[in-house]
Amino acid sequence: MSDSSGSWNGTTVLVTGGAGFIGSHLVEALLAAGAEVRVLDAYNSGSLVGHLEGLRHDSLSVHLGDVADPFFVRRLSEGVDTVFHLAALIGIPYSYTAPAHYVSTNVNGTLAVLEAARSCGVRRVVHTSTSETYGSAQTTPMSEDHPLVAQSPYAATKVAADQLALSYFRSFDTPVSVCRPFNTFGPRQSLRAVLPTLMAQALFGQKISVGSLEPVRDMNFVADTVDGFLRIAATDDVEGETFNLGSGVGRTVGEMLDLVQDVAGTDKPVEVADERRRPDKSEVTALICDYSKATAKLGYMPSVPFRTGLERLRDHLHQHPPADVSPYRT
Repeated sequence: MSDSSGSWNGTTVLVTGGAGFIGSHLVEALLAAGAEVRVLDAYNSGSLVGHLEGLRHDSLSVHLGDVADPFFVRRLSEGVDTVFHLAALIGIPYSYTAPAHYVSTNVNGTLAVLEAARSCGVRRVVHTSTSETYGSAQTTPMSEDHPLVAQSPYAATKVAADQLALSYFRSFDTPVSVCRPFNTFGPRQSLRAVLPTLMAQALFGQKISVGSLEPVRDMNFVADTVDGFLRIAATDDVEGETFNLGSGVGRTVGEMLDLVQDVAGTDKPVEVADERRRPDKSEVTALICDYSKATAKLGYMPSVPFRTGLERLRDHLHQHPPADVSPYRT
């Protein structure tokens, strides 16, 4: 078992979705802290391991399969102290096209993780939620008591998964805690996300195309989000609790774009492309985090300023320029 100082020596952990954006940063942090890390990520015919490509470590093993396969997940959960459950389909546009795929992965996958943890006697499951479960802000900043209003099929499956996780705590004493990150950004993030696609277009494009300049988002640098995950896993007596993780600052997409151009040293023309907008009733207009509960119970406090995070994202894209800067992949 770890402690709040960040030591995970001798601890075996499972990270589902560990080859993804946040997951890969979490895996690196766990390895640096001395953990034995098992990663579950999606099977593919090329045996590619996403953002873990090139990462070689004696304490890391990567297993490709389906998070919704209960036999596969149970096998990987044997002898595990902590499960960080991040595996999910997260692209909101694709959820309009294939909602059943989201139910299979996000809900049934969570069920498989919970059943495996229950059977194997896992000490702690950190289940990953999303601020999208709140829908548009009814009050700001948004605490964990804010109503859950799913405005996309993606958000609906995450609400279902969250409630399933908490029901396992209430029904079976499964030691589950819910981590609810607001928008996370940083190096290695897909151009599907707003800040990487804005920065990539600012650096390498002729113009910047954006779906809307008005939505307000709370952008948290990935290292701060990872710190929150680790604190939730290491803190005693937080089973059955939900914790928001964010920066506490809301910015419009337009405000973020201005700072992106400043950090990139560019002044590209901006095009608002209506075809990239969400359906009107599905657009989440504002998300601003109240992380005071995480501070009080976990000692969580975001430390990376927004501009510093953008500079790190810029530097990463300079080192790894994308082949295509078309905006907003699905």
